[in-house]
Order: sequence, then C-alpha cells, then structure tokens
Amino acid sequence: MKTKLEKPKLPAELQPLETIRSLESKEVISGGMLENIAIEGLEATRVSFDKTLLRNVTVTESSLEQLELTDVVFEGCDLSNVVMSGAFMLRSEFVDCKLIGTDFSQSKLQNVRFVNCLSDYSNFRFANFKQVSFEDCSLGSADFYSSTIKHLQFMRCNLDQATLNGSKLTGVDLSDSRFDVLHVNLDDLEGCTIAAHQAAAFVGLMGMVVR
Repeated sequence: MKTKLEKPKLPAELQPLETIRSLESKEVISGGMLENIAIEGLEATRVSFDKTLLRNVTVTESSLEQLELTDVVFEGCDLSNVVMSGAFMLRSEFVDCKLIGTDFSQSKLQNVRFVNCLSDYSNFRFANFKQVSFEDCSLGSADFYSSTIKHLQFMRCNLDQATLNGSKLTGVDLSDSRFDVLHVNLDDLEGCTIAAHQAAAFVGLMGMVVR
C-alpha cells in the first residue's frame, strides 16, 4: 500500500531571502526562497527553516546538528557530507538532490519525501521514520541501522549494499527496488514484501547454500 504523505505547506508567493553566509545557533528562517547560491563552512545547532524553498543551493563543509525543518522543499540542492544529525523534519521534500554521505543519523522524519535523489552512503542510523517515502533514489551503501520504522516506503530505489540491520521492516515493500546484497537480520524481515527474484539475496541468512 502506498504511503500517503502530507505535502509541505508553502505560501503561494515566496519572497527571495537574503543570501546566507553564516548561521547562528537557534536562528529561525521563515517564509521565503533561497536559490542559486553556494555556501560553505556553516557551523550551528538547532537552526529552524519554516515554509521555505531552497532551489539549486550547494552547502559544503558544514555541520547543522539538530536542524529543524517544517514545510521545507529542497530542489536540485547539493548537501553531500553535510552533518544534520538529530534533525527534526516535518512535511518536507528533497527533490533531485545530491545527498552523498549526508548525515541524518538520530533524526526524526515525519511526512518527508525523497524524490530522484543521489543518496549513496547517506547515514540514517538510529533515525525515526513515520510516513516517509524514497522514490527513484540511489541509496547504495546507505546506513539505516537500528532505525524505528512506521510507514516507510522504497519505490524503484537502488538499495544495493544498504544496511538495515536492527530495523524492523514490517510493512515495508522492497519488491520494486534493486539490490544484489542487503545487510539485514533475518528476524527483521518478518512482514516485509520482496519480489521472487530477490529471495536469493536472503538465502545466506538462513544458513543455506544455493548451487
């Protein structure tokens, strides 16, 4: 069953925001649009973005721990290797974004969509997923270790070498995603949907050998 998500609630008209060159901890940015900029060296905690569109924004060498996103859309952004551990995300979307190695560990995500994102080696360890969808994303070697899952879907994703150990996959449908190897505990697969051709990837978990 397809997970129904609440969409970000953006104003009909968004005014351009001043270019961000630095951020203070607990700073609030609301009701505007940032686009076509490159930012580096951001170091702040508990920064809040609310009702904001970020388009073609590149962020490098930055740490934004405990970031708070509410009704935020990222389009065509590059946030590779940015540290966003402990983030809280509500009704937010990442569309056509580059998220290679991005650290979302220990984050809480509710009504969040990732669409056509390059997210290989991204880190979601100990994250909490509630109503979250990955669609047409590359998640090769991504790490979902010991995540808490309630209504998480992967649609047409690359999950090869992804780590899902310790994450209960009840209700998760992997049948139209791609992987040769998936790191997962056998017990965690209970209630998970897979395609027939994917079964061989899990034979080793049962101590069997296929000749």
